[in-house]
Amino acid sequence: MKSLPAFFCLAILLSACKPASNEPGATETAPAAAGTAAPAKSGRPQVLVANYPLQYFAQRIAGDAVEVLLLAPKDEDPAFWQPDEAAIAAFQQADLILMNGATYSKWADKVTLPESKVVDTSAGFANNFIKVTDLVTHSHGPGGEHSHSGTAFTTWIDFKQASMQARAAADALVGLVPTAKETIEKNTEALKDELEALDERMSALSRRWAETPLVASHPVYHYLARRYGMNLKSVLWEPENVPDDKAMADLNGILAGHRARWMIWEGEPASESVEKMESVGLKSVVFDPCGNVPENGDFMTMMKANVEALEKAFP
Repeated sequence: MKSLPAFFCLAILLSACKPASNEPGATETAPAAAGTAAPAKSGRPQVLVANYPLQYFAQRIAGDAVEVLLLAPKDEDPAFWQPDEAAIAAFQQADLILMNGATYSKWADKVTLPESKVVDTSAGFANNFIKVTDLVTHSHGPGGEHSHSGTAFTTWIDFKQASMQARAAADALVGLVPTAKETIEKNTEALKDELEALDERMSALSRRWAETPLVASHPVYHYLARRYGMNLKSVLWEPENVPDDKAMADLNGILAGHRARWMIWEGEPASESVEKMESVGLKSVVFDPCGNVPENGDFMTMMKANVEALEKAFP
Protein backbone atom coordinates (compact mmCIF):
# COMPACT_ATOMS: atom_id res chain seq x y z
CA MET A 1 0.00 0.00 0.00
CA LYS A 2 1.31 3.45 -0.88
CA SER A 3 2.18 5.78 1.97
CA LEU A 4 0.08 8.92 2.46
CA PRO A 5 1.55 12.25 1.38
CA ALA A 6 3.18 14.20 4.19
CA PHE A 7 0.59 17.01 4.24
CA PHE A 8 -2.24 14.43 4.72
CA CYS A 9 -0.37 12.94 7.68
CA LEU A 10 0.03 16.40 9.22
CA ALA A 11 -3.69 17.15 8.78
CA ILE A 12 -4.62 13.88 10.48
CA LEU A 13 -2.32 14.59 13.42
CA LEU A 14 -3.69 18.11 13.88
CA SER A 15 -7.28 16.82 13.75
CA ALA A 16 -6.54 14.18 16.36
CA CYS A 17 -5.00 16.75 18.71
CA LYS A 18 -8.04 19.08 18.53
CA PRO A 19 -10.29 18.56 21.61
CA ALA A 20 -13.93 17.69 21.03
CA SER A 21 -16.34 20.44 22.10
CA ASN A 22 -17.87 18.22 24.78
CA GLU A 23 -14.55 17.15 26.34
CA PRO A 24 -12.89 18.87 29.30
CA GLY A 25 -10.58 21.61 28.11
CA ALA A 26 -12.36 22.02 24.80
CA THR A 27 -12.45 25.58 23.47
CA GLU A 28 -16.01 26.85 23.03
CA THR A 29 -16.97 29.13 20.19
CA ALA A 30 -17.58 32.65 21.50
CA PRO A 31 -21.06 34.04 20.81
CA ALA A 32 -21.21 36.28 17.78
CA ALA A 33 -22.06 39.94 18.17
CA ALA A 34 -25.77 40.72 18.18
CA GLY A 35 -27.08 41.42 14.71
CA THR A 36 -24.43 39.33 12.92
CA ALA A 37 -25.02 35.66 13.69
CA ALA A 38 -26.42 33.32 16.29
CA PRO A 39 -24.07 31.69 18.77
CA ALA A 40 -23.22 28.06 18.20
CA LYS A 41 -26.03 25.83 19.38
CA SER A 42 -25.81 24.89 23.03
CA GLY A 43 -27.36 21.46 22.65
CA ARG A 44 -30.80 22.75 23.59
CA PRO A 45 -33.37 23.55 20.88
CA GLN A 46 -32.70 27.04 19.56
CA VAL A 47 -35.56 29.55 19.33
CA LEU A 48 -35.10 32.81 17.43
CA VAL A 49 -37.53 35.67 18.01
CA ALA A 50 -38.57 38.85 16.24
CA ASN A 51 -38.49 41.16 19.26
CA TYR A 52 -37.86 41.37 22.98
CA PRO A 53 -41.46 40.76 24.18
CA LEU A 54 -41.39 37.38 22.42
CA GLN A 55 -37.95 36.64 23.86
CA TYR A 56 -39.27 37.36 27.34
CA PHE A 57 -42.40 35.25 26.80
CA ALA A 58 -40.43 32.28 25.47
CA GLN A 59 -37.87 32.42 28.26
CA ARG A 60 -40.54 32.76 30.95
CA ILE A 61 -42.52 29.89 29.47
CA ALA A 62 -39.84 27.33 28.58
CA GLY A 63 -37.07 28.22 31.04
CA ASP A 64 -33.88 26.24 30.48
CA ALA A 65 -35.56 23.77 28.11
CA VAL A 66 -34.64 25.95 25.13
CA GLU A 67 -32.16 28.61 24.10
CA VAL A 68 -33.93 31.84 23.11
CA LEU A 69 -32.12 34.41 20.96
CA LEU A 70 -32.94 37.95 19.86
CA LEU A 71 -30.40 38.91 17.19
CA ALA A 72 -31.39 42.56 16.68
CA PRO A 73 -28.82 44.91 18.26
CA LYS A 74 -29.84 46.69 21.45
CA ASP A 75 -29.55 50.12 19.84
CA GLU A 76 -32.05 49.34 17.05
CA ASP A 77 -35.80 48.98 16.92
CA PRO A 78 -36.29 45.30 15.93
CA ALA A 79 -39.29 46.33 13.83
CA PHE A 80 -36.99 48.20 11.43
CA TRP A 81 -33.87 46.08 11.79
CA GLN A 82 -32.38 44.67 8.58
CA PRO A 83 -30.57 41.38 9.36
CA ASP A 84 -27.39 40.60 7.45
CA GLU A 85 -26.74 37.32 5.64
CA ALA A 86 -25.32 35.64 8.73
CA ALA A 87 -28.35 36.56 10.82
CA ILE A 88 -30.71 35.32 8.12
CA ALA A 89 -28.78 32.05 8.01
CA ALA A 90 -29.18 31.77 11.79
CA PHE A 91 -32.97 32.14 11.42
CA GLN A 92 -33.00 29.49 8.71
CA GLN A 93 -31.09 27.07 10.94
CA ALA A 94 -33.16 27.67 14.10
CA ASP A 95 -35.39 24.97 15.55
CA LEU A 96 -38.27 27.44 16.02
CA ILE A 97 -38.91 31.02 14.87
CA LEU A 98 -41.38 33.14 16.83
CA MET A 99 -42.59 36.08 14.75
CA ASN A 100 -44.69 38.99 15.96
CA GLY A 101 -46.80 39.20 12.83
CA ALA A 102 -48.77 42.35 11.89
CA THR A 103 -46.06 43.26 9.34
CA TYR A 104 -43.53 43.64 12.17
CA SER A 105 -40.52 41.95 10.52
CA LYS A 106 -40.75 43.35 7.00
CA TRP A 107 -37.40 41.80 6.09
CA ALA A 108 -38.93 38.33 6.39
CA ASP A 109 -41.00 38.90 3.24
CA LYS A 110 -37.80 39.09 1.20
CA VAL A 111 -36.09 35.91 2.39
CA THR A 112 -36.92 32.21 2.55
CA LEU A 113 -37.59 30.86 6.03
CA PRO A 114 -38.60 27.24 6.80
CA GLU A 115 -42.39 27.48 7.02
CA SER A 116 -42.66 24.49 9.34
CA LYS A 117 -40.59 26.32 11.96
CA VAL A 118 -42.22 29.78 11.74
CA VAL A 119 -45.01 30.69 14.17
CA ASP A 120 -46.93 33.96 13.77
CA THR A 121 -47.91 34.70 17.37
CA SER A 122 -50.51 37.32 16.45
CA ALA A 123 -52.34 35.21 13.86
CA GLY A 124 -55.14 34.52 16.35
CA PHE A 125 -56.29 38.15 16.25
CA ALA A 126 -55.23 39.10 12.72
CA ASN A 127 -58.81 40.11 11.90
CA ASN A 128 -58.46 42.91 14.46
CA PHE A 129 -55.26 44.48 13.14
CA ILE A 130 -55.32 48.26 12.86
CA LYS A 131 -54.51 49.82 9.50
CA VAL A 132 -52.43 53.01 9.56
CA THR A 133 -52.66 55.50 6.70
CA ASP A 134 -49.99 57.99 7.83
CA LEU A 135 -47.39 58.02 5.04
CA VAL A 136 -44.86 60.34 6.73
CA THR A 137 -41.33 58.90 6.83
CA HIS A 138 -38.74 59.66 9.48
CA SER A 139 -35.60 58.13 10.92
CA HIS A 140 -34.16 57.27 14.32
CA GLY A 141 -31.20 55.14 15.30
CA PRO A 142 -29.13 53.19 12.76
CA GLY A 143 -32.16 51.84 10.92
CA GLY A 144 -32.52 54.70 8.43
CA GLU A 145 -35.77 56.23 7.21
CA HIS A 146 -39.01 54.35 7.65
CA SER A 147 -42.74 54.86 7.83
CA HIS A 148 -45.37 53.67 10.29
CA SER A 149 -47.97 53.31 7.54
CA GLY A 150 -49.56 49.93 6.84
CA THR A 151 -50.47 47.70 9.76
CA ALA A 152 -49.91 48.83 13.36
CA PHE A 153 -47.50 46.30 14.85
CA THR A 154 -47.02 47.11 18.54
CA THR A 155 -49.56 44.40 19.32
CA TRP A 156 -48.41 43.42 22.83
CA ILE A 157 -49.27 46.70 24.59
CA ASP A 158 -52.85 45.55 24.40
CA PHE A 159 -52.32 43.09 27.25
CA LYS A 160 -55.18 40.88 26.09
CA GLN A 161 -53.37 40.45 22.78
CA ALA A 162 -50.07 39.92 24.61
CA SER A 163 -51.69 37.04 26.47
CA MET A 164 -52.77 35.49 23.16
CA GLN A 165 -49.24 35.84 21.79
CA ALA A 166 -47.86 34.15 24.90
CA ARG A 167 -50.32 31.28 24.40
CA ALA A 168 -49.29 30.88 20.76
CA ALA A 169 -45.63 30.81 21.82
CA ALA A 170 -46.42 28.21 24.49
CA ASP A 171 -48.19 25.91 22.02
CA ALA A 172 -45.19 26.09 19.68
CA LEU A 173 -42.77 25.40 22.52
CA VAL A 174 -44.73 22.34 23.64
CA GLY A 175 -44.41 21.03 20.09
CA LEU A 176 -40.68 21.69 20.19
CA VAL A 177 -39.98 20.18 23.62
CA PRO A 178 -42.96 17.96 24.54
CA THR A 179 -41.08 16.53 27.54
CA ALA A 180 -41.30 19.99 29.15
CA LYS A 181 -45.06 20.33 28.60
CA GLU A 182 -45.97 20.38 32.29
CA THR A 183 -43.46 23.14 33.07
CA ILE A 184 -44.45 25.11 29.98
CA GLU A 185 -48.15 25.01 30.88
CA LYS A 186 -47.48 26.03 34.48
CA ASN A 187 -45.27 28.93 33.45
CA THR A 188 -47.70 30.04 30.76
CA GLU A 189 -50.55 30.28 33.25
CA ALA A 190 -48.38 32.33 35.62
CA LEU A 191 -47.42 34.70 32.80
CA LYS A 192 -51.01 35.04 31.60
CA ASP A 193 -52.14 35.84 35.15
CA GLU A 194 -49.68 38.75 35.28
CA LEU A 195 -50.74 40.01 31.86
CA GLU A 196 -54.40 39.80 32.82
CA ALA A 197 -53.68 41.77 36.01
CA LEU A 198 -52.09 44.51 33.89
CA ASP A 199 -55.10 44.45 31.57
CA GLU A 200 -57.45 44.90 34.53
CA ARG A 201 -55.45 47.85 35.86
CA MET A 202 -55.42 49.52 32.44
CA SER A 203 -59.15 48.88 32.02
CA ALA A 204 -59.76 50.62 35.35
CA LEU A 205 -57.67 53.56 34.12
CA SER A 206 -59.78 53.84 30.99
CA ARG A 207 -62.68 54.93 33.17
CA ARG A 208 -60.55 57.72 34.66
CA TRP A 209 -59.50 59.37 31.42
CA ALA A 210 -62.71 58.54 29.53
CA GLU A 211 -62.43 60.62 26.32
CA THR A 212 -59.81 63.04 27.71
CA PRO A 213 -57.61 64.25 24.82
CA LEU A 214 -54.06 62.86 24.96
CA VAL A 215 -50.96 63.28 22.79
CA ALA A 216 -48.22 60.71 22.15
CA SER A 217 -44.65 61.35 21.03
CA HIS A 218 -44.71 58.51 18.49
CA PRO A 219 -47.36 56.57 16.53
CA VAL A 220 -46.87 53.25 18.32
CA TYR A 221 -49.84 53.21 20.71
CA HIS A 222 -52.69 52.22 18.39
CA TYR A 223 -53.60 48.98 20.21
CA LEU A 224 -53.11 50.54 23.63
CA ALA A 225 -55.46 53.37 22.68
CA ARG A 226 -58.11 51.07 21.23
CA ARG A 227 -58.13 48.58 24.09
CA TYR A 228 -58.12 51.15 26.86
CA GLY A 229 -60.26 53.91 25.39
CA MET A 230 -57.62 56.57 24.81
CA ASN A 231 -58.50 59.64 22.77
CA LEU A 232 -54.97 59.85 21.37
CA LYS A 233 -53.18 61.78 18.62
CA SER A 234 -49.49 61.38 17.80
CA VAL A 235 -46.52 63.37 16.60
CA LEU A 236 -43.27 61.89 15.22
CA TRP A 237 -40.69 62.66 17.90
CA GLU A 238 -37.89 60.80 19.62
CA PRO A 239 -37.45 61.08 23.41
CA GLU A 240 -33.76 61.93 23.13
CA ASN A 241 -34.35 64.78 20.65
CA VAL A 242 -35.59 68.19 21.77
CA PRO A 243 -38.45 69.35 19.48
CA ASP A 244 -37.48 72.30 17.29
CA ASP A 245 -39.69 75.22 16.28
CA LYS A 246 -41.31 73.30 13.43
CA ALA A 247 -42.08 70.35 15.70
CA MET A 248 -43.63 72.66 18.27
CA ALA A 249 -45.68 74.35 15.55
CA ASP A 250 -46.98 70.94 14.46
CA LEU A 251 -47.87 70.13 18.07
CA ASN A 252 -49.66 73.45 18.54
CA GLY A 253 -51.65 72.69 15.39
CA ILE A 254 -52.85 69.46 17.01
CA LEU A 255 -53.58 71.12 20.33
CA ALA A 256 -55.72 73.77 18.65
CA GLY A 257 -58.45 71.19 18.12
CA HIS A 258 -57.37 68.54 20.61
CA ARG A 259 -56.96 70.16 24.02
CA ALA A 260 -54.65 67.57 25.55
CA ARG A 261 -52.96 67.98 28.93
CA TRP A 262 -50.64 64.95 28.80
CA MET A 263 -47.88 63.86 26.43
CA ILE A 264 -47.09 60.12 26.48
CA TRP A 265 -43.45 59.39 25.64
CA GLU A 266 -42.04 56.01 24.54
CA GLY A 267 -38.87 56.71 26.51
CA GLU A 268 -37.58 59.18 29.09
CA PRO A 269 -37.62 62.61 27.40
CA ALA A 270 -34.88 65.20 27.59
CA SER A 271 -35.43 67.73 30.38
CA GLU A 272 -35.62 70.55 27.84
CA SER A 273 -38.39 68.67 26.05
CA VAL A 274 -40.33 68.40 29.30
CA GLU A 275 -39.95 72.16 29.79
CA LYS A 276 -41.21 72.83 26.28
CA MET A 277 -44.24 70.62 26.92
CA GLU A 278 -44.98 72.52 30.11
CA SER A 279 -44.80 75.80 28.19
CA VAL A 280 -47.82 74.69 26.11
CA GLY A 281 -49.69 73.18 29.07
CA LEU A 282 -48.64 69.53 28.67
CA LYS A 283 -47.36 67.24 31.41
CA SER A 284 -45.14 64.27 30.48
CA VAL A 285 -45.54 60.58 31.28
CA VAL A 286 -43.58 57.58 29.94
CA PHE A 287 -45.08 54.38 28.54
CA ASP A 288 -42.21 52.35 27.07
CA PRO A 289 -43.41 49.70 24.56
CA CYS A 290 -40.22 47.75 25.30
CA GLY A 291 -39.66 46.36 21.82
CA ASN A 292 -36.01 45.72 22.62
CA VAL A 293 -34.12 44.67 25.75
CA PRO A 294 -34.43 47.38 28.44
CA GLU A 295 -31.38 48.80 30.17
CA ASN A 296 -32.83 47.78 33.53
CA GLY A 297 -35.36 45.16 34.57
CA ASP A 298 -37.34 43.07 32.11
CA PHE A 299 -40.54 43.18 30.11
CA MET A 300 -42.82 42.67 33.09
CA THR A 301 -41.12 45.20 35.34
CA MET A 302 -41.25 47.73 32.49
CA MET A 303 -44.95 47.16 31.86
CA LYS A 304 -45.76 47.45 35.56
CA ALA A 305 -43.77 50.69 35.68
CA ASN A 306 -45.71 51.97 32.65
CA VAL A 307 -49.07 51.25 34.25
CA GLU A 308 -47.99 52.69 37.59
CA ALA A 309 -46.90 55.91 35.86
CA LEU A 310 -50.32 56.26 34.24
CA GLU A 311 -52.06 55.51 37.54
CA LYS A 312 -50.13 58.36 39.15
CA ALA A 313 -50.90 60.68 36.24
CA PHE A 314 -54.62 59.88 36.45
CA PRO A 315 -55.36 59.32 40.15
